[in-house]
Amino acid sequence: MPSVLIPFSTGVEEIEFVAVVDLLRRAGVEVTTASLDGAVVTGRSNIIIAADAALVDVMHREWDMVVLPGGMPNAHLLRDDANVKAVVERLRAESKSIAAICAAPTALAAYGITENRRVTSYPSCRSEMEQLQPSSVYVDDAVVEDDFLITSRGAGTAVEFGLRLIARLCGESKAFEIRDSIVA
Repeated sequence: MPSVLIPFSTGVEEIEFVAVVDLLRRAGVEVTTASLDGAVVTGRSNIIIAADAALVDVMHREWDMVVLPGGMPNAHLLRDDANVKAVVERLRAESKSIAAICAAPTALAAYGITENRRVTSYPSCRSEMEQLQPSSVYVDDAVVEDDFLITSRGAGTAVEFGLRLIARLCGESKAFEIRDSIVA
């Protein structure tokens, strides 16, 4: 069974977080949500979310993918967290999948992960993405895949993003099965 780590913090965009966790779990993927300190998190819309673990307690496990949800200040807190950066860089070195949505692709750009890759993000983050990683090619598509990297635009693209993650981890047929089951 594929395994996915989803780190998150204060201000996480709830739709992006919950939609991705829900869809991946429906597909049979082992998902671990990890707040930066293990405490409950208040999301962008003041929804309280309990983490499965503290990031430091699970970051060294084997993961098939790491997914960074967006929302502010979550995206910048993830960007500035040494443990999040370490997980992303380790998965990159292991040729594993890395995904981010909304403002969170800016963290990947800051880490150098988007270098020479096609990417997208929340529209207002475009200039930050281009400034952080001038060699990346910004695309306005809802979901952009380039080799190991999957990025998406925002809350409105969260279901499509989640389905692409399923396709990457479990195959297109599983993604179609889940798409049909949720009437997407």
